[in-house]
Amino acid sequence: MENANQTTPSCFFLLGLSTVPHLQILGFLLFVVMYIITLLGNGILLFTVRISPTLHTPMYFFLSNLSIIDISFSSMIVPTILIITVSTEKSISVGGCIFQMFFSLILGATECMLLAVMAYDRFVAICRPLHYSSIMNRRFCIILALIPWTVGFINSCIQVSITWTLPFCRTHVNDFFCELPALLKLFCRDPWLNEISMYVSAATVILCAFPLTLISYVYIISTILKIRCSQGRHAAFSTCTSHLSVVTLYYVTIMSMYLRPPSSHPLKTDNAVSIFYTVVTPMLNPIIYSIRNKDDRE
Repeated sequence: MENANQTTPSCFFLLGLSTVPHLQILGFLLFVVMYIITLLGNGILLFTVRISPTLHTPMYFFLSNLSIIDISFSSMIVPTILIITVSTEKSISVGGCIFQMFFSLILGATECMLLAVMAYDRFVAICRPLHYSSIMNRRFCIILALIPWTVGFINSCIQVSITWTLPFCRTHVNDFFCELPALLKLFCRDPWLNEISMYVSAATVILCAFPLTLISYVYIISTILKIRCSQGRHAAFSTCTSHLSVVTLYYVTIMSMYLRPPSSHPLKTDNAVSIFYTVVTPMLNPIIYSIRNKDDRE
């Protein structure tokens, strides 16, 4: 039973997985396969970039950061899901819950900002090709990479600090992991301040990163359309298709999770969305970029 008078629960119970035994087995196997593909895909990408001098470019530097985020996201979520799937209690400690929430907020915000940085890199490469090396120098690339991580860290510290000061009356989390929107439903009183903070934070991160990405691609597409040679247009656009695919996959899911009113959050939809951007997208990202690289070689 839920404890209605509890302020600091000893643990939480994750209810995102089905209680039907054969679906649990199927889900377990599916998550194992996706996790292995994620580790292999992103690990191979990181290793290839590391050992190939020709890939020591700003684009692959940012892509390596994206792979680190993807590996971290999956490693933070999937092992817990696998353990809880085969466990009878399906519980997670308070410390484990705080850990998941803290790092999911860091990684989520960092990925949003990093995708905008990668869009800017493509903008400079296509719209300012003669000045690309001077603009995207090593020092500037490191600064551009540090900004998303710093924003993500600050955002997470703020959200976690105001979330865990309120009393909890319920301990059953209707999600696969301890995510902020799911935790807001467990408080003893109306978490209106926390909801406002979440929306302001999400709007600041997403609605800053997304327009920057959009503006970059407006200039990119405009520049590509001015190229007279069809082969040149195709070559220029091919350098952006993988990033566009990743941006679309990530922004659509993350915005539908954090920018919708709580009343419009169907449980099953939320669970599917959270799994998509924390497990499926990290698995697909290296595959998408690998396909693009293969197309370039051909």
